[in-house]
Amino acid sequence: MSDKNTLISHLHLQGISRRQFLKYCAVTASMLGLAPNQATVIADTLTGTPKPTVIWLSFQECTGCTESLTRSYDNSIENLILNYISLDYHHTLQAASGVAAEQARLQAMANANGQYVVIVDGSIPLLNGGAVSTIAGQSNLDMLRETVSDAALVIAVGTCASFGGLPMANPNPTQATSVQSLMQEGQIANKPLINISGCPPIPEVISGVVAYYLTYQALPALDEHNRPQIFYGKTVHDCCSRLTHYNAGEFAQSFDDVGARNGYCLYLLGCKGPTTFNSCSSIKWNGSTSYPMHSGHGCLGCSEPQFWDKGSFYSTLNTGPATGDGSSCSAPAIPVLTKI
Repeated sequence: MSDKNTLISHLHLQGISRRQFLKYCAVTASMLGLAPNQATVIADTLTGTPKPTVIWLSFQECTGCTESLTRSYDNSIENLILNYISLDYHHTLQAASGVAAEQARLQAMANANGQYVVIVDGSIPLLNGGAVSTIAGQSNLDMLRETVSDAALVIAVGTCASFGGLPMANPNPTQATSVQSLMQEGQIANKPLINISGCPPIPEVISGVVAYYLTYQALPALDEHNRPQIFYGKTVHDCCSRLTHYNAGEFAQSFDDVGARNGYCLYLLGCKGPTTFNSCSSIKWNGSTSYPMHSGHGCLGCSEPQFWDKGSFYSTLNTGPATGDGSSCSAPAIPVLTKI
């Protein structure tokens, strides 16, 4: 088979060696909780497989999910994986517009019938049959229904697509809903679904899930909300750098007091870390630089269902003592590719 459309051909054009690529695959395997020998499996599969077709649909959203991904560091793992898929349709990133854009989506669906991946960000409004939000004269609901019908996998990226997010918050004026709810109600085809919640989600989580599916043609272990357990199996509190202060009963009383400046726990200031499942405090953001609590602000709980309606972002949780010892929280450092 010619490799002109495979990942390895693009790596060679970029002057990137297989050894460098293997380092990335080792990081991916580690993040996904796989055995070390699976790095070679990931590398062999990704380099020998034609670039998969991905159709990215954006509905009721703020573009934050796309911004999160495109703000990733150059030559990082998410850049490596997601820049070498065949991203045939994306409202924000595509050059085509109007009729040409919609023709590209339909052509991509026809060319990869039954094999393409659909990524959705944003909630889907149902008011007036979905007419409150349309693209090229087609409602978000109809476009989603049409595109998902022959997909191999659907990934709901961000809390809006996963759970309805801000658009679905009370009073939900557009009758916004999630991809998962539409599948459960039979309004769109019931396809394999992965929710990657967060407002926005972590770039490495998106790329890690895509890499896993491309390698094994299967879904990773999911939690009750269809989120990958490896990334959503622990609370933000479990791995927080302020956890030792929580366990010692050392709490900031305001955002500018001595306790806050000394890194004390932000629990009394409304941090939702004990009830929020995500990898923010282990994988972190901006090339593993930081995350909200490290920067001095409590967790808002953005990766959980109905987090906007739960509100009270600066009110103390009433959940009783939280647990966590900081064990098994380290994430592998993501290396930077160097060209040969």
